[in-house]
Amino acid sequence: MRVLYVQEYLPQEMLGVMWLSRAVKDAGHEIEALFLPDKNWLAKIRGIDPQVVCFSTTTGMHLYFADIMRKIKSVMPEVLTLGGGAHPTFTPEYVETEGIDAICRGEGEFAIVELLDRLEAGEEHLDTRNFWFKDAATGEIIRNPQRPLVEDLDALGFPDRSIVYDAGAIYRDSERKVFVTQRGCPMNCSFCFHHAWKKKVYGAKNKEYTRKRSVDHVIAEIKHVRAEYPLRFVHFLDDIFNLRSDWLEEFCEKYPREIGLPFDVILMANMTTEKHIPMLKEAGCVYARIAFEAASDYVRNAVFRKNTTRKQLVDAAGWIKDQGIRLGSLNMLGGPGGTIDDEWETVRLNMECEVDHPLVSIMQPYPEFDINEMTKDMGYAVSGYDDFPVKFNRTSTIEFGDKHVIENLHKWFPLVVRYPWLEGLAHRAVGVRRLSWLYLIMYMLHSEYMVAEQQELYSRVQGLRGPRYWAPVDFTRRLATKGVLRVHEAVFARYIGRFLAPRRVALSLQMGDERVVAHMD
Repeated sequence: MRVLYVQEYLPQEMLGVMWLSRAVKDAGHEIEALFLPDKNWLAKIRGIDPQVVCFSTTTGMHLYFADIMRKIKSVMPEVLTLGGGAHPTFTPEYVETEGIDAICRGEGEFAIVELLDRLEAGEEHLDTRNFWFKDAATGEIIRNPQRPLVEDLDALGFPDRSIVYDAGAIYRDSERKVFVTQRGCPMNCSFCFHHAWKKKVYGAKNKEYTRKRSVDHVIAEIKHVRAEYPLRFVHFLDDIFNLRSDWLEEFCEKYPREIGLPFDVILMANMTTEKHIPMLKEAGCVYARIAFEAASDYVRNAVFRKNTTRKQLVDAAGWIKDQGIRLGSLNMLGGPGGTIDDEWETVRLNMECEVDHPLVSIMQPYPEFDINEMTKDMGYAVSGYDDFPVKFNRTSTIEFGDKHVIENLHKWFPLVVRYPWLEGLAHRAVGVRRLSWLYLIMYMLHSEYMVAEQQELYSRVQGLRGPRYWAPVDFTRRLATKGVLRVHEAVFARYIGRFLAPRRVALSLQMGDERVVAHMD
């Protein structure tokens, strides 16, 4: 069977489709990817002539992909269109949308292989587990149960990076590449997909849901990637890199000897010990992020269910700073049950810990997340899913009375953390609704500068020296380039067909910027 995976260009390479591609190719089928925007995308799809077109989407992007699928079906009506990812998993009724034939809930490697095998053999396929189908003849929705979770991650092999790198040279050529060592998470955070995936989709316990690849398998993959593609920096995407102390000790012993490349990680404060940080430093870690989320004990633990103490956050941050590792923090504003004073206390916690790179989101109560029900139970109205923003760090979907204050504080947050003398001014400024546009510009500029600082760090640990790698110089280059691209887009977009070249240049500036990446977009 010929499969096509359609995706927008994103600021970070996509691991999900790489695992999917490995399973599909190992089963003897064909798969390739096409990234949008591409002014000739429909013609290219016709040339590929796929039998199945699949995509992955989050809430906020789901209507965009439905429109893409409708356009594909209008010219290739026999193609099976298949959606996966967070939104179809938690809102499987999405299959009822025009243009979509099926959705896959949860992990897709074994599911899609079984589906393709059945389709190729001409066998009945509408009872394939993990899928919801829309019967083309009757319009009936067929709802199938879940198959068990993948038990042995090593047995999946290495993710097939060629599907992404062949379709998008920008990902192949980047010297900072993404790796993941685990699936699942033992935490029960109300705002995260893991608790809903674990309990509501699979009904699984932590032991079967939280799985770790072996250290040797991870190192072998990094060696393989380094032999095939440019690689100078390793970005570990795990939610909790220090999930197991025994695994971490083995990794920190083997990695510097067998790989020796600088890397960054996300750590969980209540699992971090003072011993972990020197080990990571010696292994080559140069940047570590801690999920603060909220300073208020009530918001952090009763609402967000982080199960961490303030002391654990401060201690973990202090150990990171003491080792000379760049400290990043993950924070979230706009959680239900909190106050503006609570939000400001989160700012002060970051100031106290002297965070180098504060990252902040606005909490979004996505479908099937417990925080969604908690928000509604507290009496707050929540936007319909079709109205959720594509960019989760711009607006709140919860209708607070002081919503604009929370959104404005979000824009001031990283500035005040880095420059505490601005706190008094910011207290007065966040209440001024009509200046929201100015605060957004400030946020974009400062966030871009933090990215430039991050890139300077990465360059330095890779042995790259000279003015071109200095943060102020890189910031100026980024700002000038993106400004020119904005003008180019505004003036010439109608003539050049979706401004493909400018979009790719802009993306190249965003590559490797991690969680909140598209600051200028």
